[in-house]
Order: sequence, then C-alpha cells, then structure tokens
Amino acid sequence: MKNYTKSIIAFVFMLVNALLYAQDFQGVATYKTSMKMNFEIDSVAQGQGINKDMQEKLNAMLQKQFQKEYKLTVTPYESVYKQEEKLAAPSPQSNGFQIMVVGDGQSSTLYKNTKEKRYANEQEILGKKFLVQDELKDNEWKLENETKFIGQYTCYKATRTIEMERVSSMSFNTDEKKSEVTKEKVTVTAWYAPEIPVNAGPGMYWGLPGLILEVNDGTQTIVCSKIVLNPKNRVSIKEPTKGKKVNAEKFEEIMRKKTKEMTERYRGNGRGDGNEIRIEIGG
Repeated sequence: MKNYTKSIIAFVFMLVNALLYAQDFQGVATYKTSMKMNFEIDSVAQGQGINKDMQEKLNAMLQKQFQKEYKLTVTPYESVYKQEEKLAAPSPQSNGFQIMVVGDGQSSTLYKNTKEKRYANEQEILGKKFLVQDELKDNEWKLENETKFIGQYTCYKATRTIEMERVSSMSFNTDEKKSEVTKEKVTVTAWYAPEIPVNAGPGMYWGLPGLILEVNDGTQTIVCSKIVLNPKNRVSIKEPTKGKKVNAEKFEEIMRKKTKEMTERYRGNGRGDGNEIRIEIGG
C-alpha cells in the first residue's frame, strides 16, 4: 500500500511539473519553405519562342523565388510568425522573363492566439498596410500512427483534406490576360512533436498536440531547421496593430483588385520590346 501511495504521489508530482513547464514554455523555431512549380508552356508561349529549355529555367527561377526563411516565436497559447528580414532582391529576370509576386509575405506579421481562436495578420500590399483580423478555424486533423525524426524530436503524422484555390496567370505583351483559377481537394500532411507542448505551427497551421515541425500541401513544404526552447532571453509576443482593419474575406477581395491594378499598370507603362514575357503570381 505504501509503494502504491508513493507511485500516486510521484505521478501527481510529474503531472504538476509538466503543467507548470507548459505554462512557462517559450520557444523560437526557424522554418524554411520551398515550393514545387511546374508551369506548362502552351501554343501561345511557343509562338513567342519559348522552348522546353526556357520552361525549365523559368520553373527553377520560380522555385528559388519561394525559398524563404521564417521565425516562429511561441508561448503556450500565442505565437508570431514572420519572415526573416533581408535586403530586398530585384525581381528575377532571365531571357526576357520577369517574375512579379503580389503579397509574397515578406512584410507580413502573423499573430495567432489558439486559446481565443483568433488571429491578426499585418500585411503591406503595394505600399498600403492592412490588418487582417479573423477567427482561427478548427483544423480537423486525422492523427496517424506513422512517426519519423525531425532533428532530435520524434514526430507524429497528421493529415487533413482541404479545398485549395490555385491561381496563376501569364502575360505575353498583349492586352489579353490568360488566367486560370482551379479549386482542388488536397491532402495536407503535418508532422508534430508532442515533446514540445504547444498546439502552434508555421503559417495558419495549428491544432495538434505538439508543435508542428513540418507541413506539406502537395505544392509547398515548410520544414523546421532549428529550434531553441526556453531561451535565456525571454521572448516577447506582441500582437500587430497597424493597418486598415479588414476580415479575411475582404482582404482576399482587395488582393484580387490590387493584382489587377498592378497588371494594368505594367501593361500601360509603354515598356516591352516584343520579347519580354511577364509572369505574375498572386492570391
């Protein structure tokens, strides 16, 4: 009986310590992103002299454009996700190609509060700041039995199916714009570490019993490359407050409008010698 009592006391002690650790937990995780791009060349592009070799170079340029690094600062219920600051690079150009990205996230600061199920995303689009405030929707994850190591952490697999909108457009120095918007169901795969006691993750991902260290939606991959738990210098979580306040639906509408304005501005500025091809990605 005495040994049984000791075991109960030890279990309660461990449970209390775990709860106290979780309440005081802080961490800073570094993530790297990559994106799989595969723009197909149609008959219009072929008429402009775009061959298979140029298509491969274009896809390589696009992939490089989306290789970025972010930092996620986390506490038990709050997090801030922000791209690492670096000198702005000119739009990639090669063989007449020019890539323009609207809303690439470089000036974005994403705050999430998983306890209150809300977020605030401060973004700058073409020189104007917006503060997107909306609710965090529950992620209906399916917990799988599969595991793998990411760094030193044993991570568990989780999946969910979502409907994703793919937007791409190509312009060939004409007044016509070829734009294709498709909706497709994709499986999102996440890997989370129960050893790290927060239900946060990169971007808008959250809701698993442990920090999400890797996520893939079939096109984009986000992987944690470094994590510092409970750093000596305590972290500070500040919710962004600057910018015109809008909800997510309104911001999507503004993004489409700004993308259209940018396209018309580039068409009307008199540039282009007949050899330039512009590819615009937005949304």
